[in-house]
Amino acid sequence: FPYTTLFRSPDAPELHRRCTPAVWSRMALVLNVNTKRDTGRSAQLANIGAAQAVAGIVRSTLGPRAMLKMLLDPMGGIVITNDANAILREVDVSHPAAKQMIELSRAQDEEVGDGTTSVIVLTGEMMQVAEPLLQRNIHPTVICRGYARALDAALGAFASISKTVDLKDNDALLSLVQSCIGTKFSSRWGDRVVEMAVTATMRVVQEQGSHTGEGTVKTVDIKRYAKVEKVSGGEPQDSRVLRGVMFNKDVTHPKMRRKIVRPRILLLDCPLEYKKGDSNANVEITKEEDWNTLLRIEEEYIEHVCAQIVAARPDVVITEKGVSDLAQHYLMKANITCFRRLRKTDNNRVARACGATICSRTDEIQEADVGTGCGLFEVRKIGDEYFAFVEECDEPKACTLLLRGGSKDVLMEVERNLQDAMQVIRNVVLEPRLLPGGGAAEMAVSRALRAAADRATGVEAYPLRAVADAMEVIPRILATNCGAKVVRVLTELRAKQQTEGPTWGIDGCTGKVVDMNAKDGPQIWEPYAVKVQTVKTAIEASSLILRVDDIVSGMKAPK
Repeated sequence: FPYTTLFRSPDAPELHRRCTPAVWSRMALVLNVNTKRDTGRSAQLANIGAAQAVAGIVRSTLGPRAMLKMLLDPMGGIVITNDANAILREVDVSHPAAKQMIELSRAQDEEVGDGTTSVIVLTGEMMQVAEPLLQRNIHPTVICRGYARALDAALGAFASISKTVDLKDNDALLSLVQSCIGTKFSSRWGDRVVEMAVTATMRVVQEQGSHTGEGTVKTVDIKRYAKVEKVSGGEPQDSRVLRGVMFNKDVTHPKMRRKIVRPRILLLDCPLEYKKGDSNANVEITKEEDWNTLLRIEEEYIEHVCAQIVAARPDVVITEKGVSDLAQHYLMKANITCFRRLRKTDNNRVARACGATICSRTDEIQEADVGTGCGLFEVRKIGDEYFAFVEECDEPKACTLLLRGGSKDVLMEVERNLQDAMQVIRNVVLEPRLLPGGGAAEMAVSRALRAAADRATGVEAYPLRAVADAMEVIPRILATNCGAKVVRVLTELRAKQQTEGPTWGIDGCTGKVVDMNAKDGPQIWEPYAVKVQTVKTAIEASSLILRVDDIVSGMKAPK
């Protein structure tokens, strides 16, 4: 019966009596025959199973003894990595909860750059410990409320055990990046990658006025101003951070200079060629002299533009648009080196490195727009490609990291590791606090949550204890991946944390319980921002997924 008919008919009571529960269910929701639907407990258990399956993929990639995953992407390329975000990006899943989990690692990578594996493993464990609570008929809302209390307690515990770091202490920054790089493939490159990450990140730090107008704030834009340039061949020892930038271009005219000391650099984003009409314009010429006049006007325009450039006395001109043959001739006669069709991002980096300003019109060029901060400009050939180097800059606020190595796959993985390491330094610059690594912080939070659960009353205590159990998954996997006896190591770690303090954790290489603060210890410290973001994301995501009690997925109709 139609819904409106049922309640507007004079026979409504009789119709209501004749409607069986099956009829009511058909009236309530009408779905396509090809739609799959899970409701209630089965939907929650399916979500928990999907979360555990995704966590199981990356479980073995945590810690310094992590295994690598080899993936074949849809284009036929091979990806070899232990970065959870890079792995899950290539995995094709159909379950909605699994898609949500993959989204978590991407969000973690964009937000803080590190901890992508930890957040997936921790979220999967949070979902797993909620399953017994659901089977005891504890309502998901009660579990989520307990998880929110656990998050507040965890953040308080993190704040109490954190320590501040001095950004001028280079050794502290190096050991911090070592704890990030130590779990990656590039740890086999030694300290080279660590030093490159610290140097590059500190070079692009800038202080700007705050939006409130009081004081200054630090900004670290790694994505725009710290470019990684991969060049196959050579030795890994040849990799370095340039005191300036480089880009993959050669001069437009073979007679232009390829090496200039203390050059004056002019950056443009306008074409050095005659403007073509926006629409198809036809010109009818009746006299032969008019054709010559048209050509002469074009040449005079180019000559006028080049004269305005020459008046600024630059040694190097770089434009994002095209340069005509005639313009090349005039610039070469004035002994000016020219580059064309440079990418906007590269042009911005050159501007930050040499202190130039990008000009949009040649008739607006001023002396202050010309960059004079570069010490050496040179075009060099590396392998089969020509690269222009803008080096030895006075105060570069942008840089290029030149990576050399045997194969393309190795360079791709080292680049991913470098990006993670630079993000770690960026987090510390913005939030100069550290937490002990090796599972020490997680175990300390677990102890704090157990104490909070003892103070809680009734059903509220169960979710707190569940989160406390889930937090132990990080030290447990660290011990598992390095082949230690897990139960014995975790028992020893609990005892040490109880008696000695929260800085005791697991050395992921040897599987032994060590003090992270000891002078002769491994000195594994992690950024406060990464740990806090990991726990926040894991608890909030698991709370979101646990509240789902109905999954409707539209499947494709069979052909």
